[in-house]
Amino acid sequence: MATLHAELSHPLRSFDLELTLEVGAGTLALVGPSGAGKSSVLRAIAGLLRPRSGRITLDGVTWLDTARRVDVTPERRSVGLVFQDYALFPHLSVRRNVAYGARNRGAVDGLLERFRIGSLADARPGEISGGERQRVALARALARNPDVLLLDEPLSALDSHTRATVRGELHDLLAELGLPVILVTHDFEDAATLADRVGVVVEGRVRQVGTPSELVAAPSDPFVARFTGANLVPGAATPDARGLTEVVLDVGGTMWSVDPVAGRVALTVYPWEVALSRNVPDDSAVNHLRAPIARITPLGNRARVAVGPLVAEVTTASVERLALRVGEPVVASFKATAARLLPLA
Repeated sequence: MATLHAELSHPLRSFDLELTLEVGAGTLALVGPSGAGKSSVLRAIAGLLRPRSGRITLDGVTWLDTARRVDVTPERRSVGLVFQDYALFPHLSVRRNVAYGARNRGAVDGLLERFRIGSLADARPGEISGGERQRVALARALARNPDVLLLDEPLSALDSHTRATVRGELHDLLAELGLPVILVTHDFEDAATLADRVGVVVEGRVRQVGTPSELVAAPSDPFVARFTGANLVPGAATPDARGLTEVVLDVGGTMWSVDPVAGRVALTVYPWEVALSRNVPDDSAVNHLRAPIARITPLGNRARVAVGPLVAEVTTASVERLALRVGEPVVASFKATAARLLPLA
């Protein structure tokens, strides 16, 4: 299977994009805030952006080498690109959109059936739903029979109900294709569901690359931790002789961790590691914080409960059993082993 290699350097509005990527069969998700340079990476690989310097190859075939003045045109690069807004031609039917740029026109009807849009073949993009437009855009990208697939925020235009359904369908499709895929998103849940590896991009540079579980288990810095969904509470850390580290929080109070870190830190704990109770549990190894509930956000059969500087994720059964109400005090607890300490600059 082909391997895509990209080394890119390019000035953006307030910083330079500087990164190196290598993607074999499977999906790499680039996540990060808006304006971090993620979409510029896709545009450079597709040939829509010529970087200041760089080199892009697919299994040794050079698409770009600025030092040698090689720059293969977009139509000669074996790339399928799905734009954030899908960029379908509004005046063309679904069939003609998919057929546009297809290397094998005979494969179009097969793609329409594969994506369950055969019945929409004569409809125009304005007459179909967001999920259906996404399928048309994917079918059009694959009609080129590409060696690399690039997806720019493929789920951002969908409502939450459609998004969950299409996310599952897209996961299955990407696993079936076995192509090098680069997916750009600002949503870590999308990245964790769809990608084998996730690269966190901040101001044009990759902060950390790993599997979704690796990024959650061992984030390299506070930004990665927050992006993967962790609570971050700043404070001052001092290790003690018992093998624990005391953290005096900026918001007041003291917490404990087993991480041997000293100085300014962000105490990091994930919502699912935080338990809620009406009273302080009888467990000296657990951190406790009592504060009023600021908000309760339902998430299917679970709920996010904001308590002081922390957010806990608990079952809706727990919300009902504890009779949790906004404004009422509750105790948020978590173990010292769940409290990771990340140095703050």
